[in-house]
Amino acid sequence: WISVLLLIQLSCYFNSGTCGKVLVWPTEYSHWINIKTILDELIQRGHEVTVLTSSASILIDSNKTSAINFEIYPTSVTKDDFEFILIKLMKKLTNDLLKDRFWAYFSLLQENLWEFTDCIQRLCKDVVFNKKLMMKLQESSFDVVLADALGPCGELLAELLKIPFVYSVRFLPGYTFEKYSGGLLTPPSYVPIALSELQDRMTFLERVKNMMYVLYFDFWFQAFNEKKWDQFYSEVLERHTTLSETMGKAEIWLIRTYWDFEFPRPLLPHFDFVGGLHCKPADPLPKEIEEFVRSSGTHGVVVFTLGSMISNITEERANTIASALAQIPQKVLWRYDGKKPDTLGPNTQLYKWIPQNDLLGHPKTKAFITHGGTNGIYEAIYHGIPMVGIPLFADQPDNIVRMKAKGAAVSLDMNTMTSTDLLNALKTVINDPS
Repeated sequence: WISVLLLIQLSCYFNSGTCGKVLVWPTEYSHWINIKTILDELIQRGHEVTVLTSSASILIDSNKTSAINFEIYPTSVTKDDFEFILIKLMKKLTNDLLKDRFWAYFSLLQENLWEFTDCIQRLCKDVVFNKKLMMKLQESSFDVVLADALGPCGELLAELLKIPFVYSVRFLPGYTFEKYSGGLLTPPSYVPIALSELQDRMTFLERVKNMMYVLYFDFWFQAFNEKKWDQFYSEVLERHTTLSETMGKAEIWLIRTYWDFEFPRPLLPHFDFVGGLHCKPADPLPKEIEEFVRSSGTHGVVVFTLGSMISNITEERANTIASALAQIPQKVLWRYDGKKPDTLGPNTQLYKWIPQNDLLGHPKTKAFITHGGTNGIYEAIYHGIPMVGIPLFADQPDNIVRMKAKGAAVSLDMNTMTSTDLLNALKTVINDPS
């Protein structure tokens, strides 16, 4: 019996030695959904995960029963402040900024991103200047920080705690930080710059455009107010440093795309492409939704959502869309929280929420109308569902360009498309075998 007890003790000792303590600096909305997939897997493998989240967090529900530890810190930012800034940013990106006015578009985009990252900096200050919290984090002896590169601070925490850190990121505007902090080359002759909406097989004029984007992002555009962040990081670390230098210490960059999504480009060993990590087989649908899907007969259904951040659109656009949907033989499940469109057909059902992955994995689903968010696109790839892309902002236009280039999507412009355009796009995606 003594021998058995010794073996059990030795087993526990060696098992615990393979597990680590992970500190997480997250961001909101789809970024949180994506990073949580990694956290759930870490927990499954025996690691201890602590998410550092503010009292102003919008999506992260620390009251839910979870194996994740939530360290909630007080902040001067209110939830309303944070949500207002994000909603204002989304409104600017989707409605007020005209992309054909290059300088005006990116100047306003930078201005709004600075407002967002100023809010992130306030959150960061509420952590690093909280002596009691920092002492607790020091005593917890974390092994690694997992951070989203879109919201700076994770790299600063890693520096203060003297531990390595790993990034999870789709991309940063223009690939500037990936290039100068991570060392990832971006040859403009065949690698389309982020936000350019170009494919890898470019004409001469498209290469000229790509080169102009490269120069603009390298020398003018700043996703973060770097002077302000450099000053803040130097103050906290009590030595001259920069945000870019600190970000350059990342051990691994986990890029949320993969070969099925990206165009060929030079890579480095510490850049790992992990697109589709959140994809999984479909679960059974709720009874009411299953009955509606089955009632579609041989025609099947179309799934339509513009993502977690856009719940409604203008009445005019909603009527344009509803009119097109009413003309197809398929049943339509539309995630929409605005006023019921006057042109809504009997084949279309409105929902405040839909089980997107489970619907895309249903054998009756024929097409997916999407804004082009990376998470939704990967679920469509995983379940083999072709797409009608209506991109709105950020990486979405680039995402749909990639899907179009690979023959998996038809692209439309939300501001200029007609009912006929949407109807023809749906017919192509549903009926054209290619």
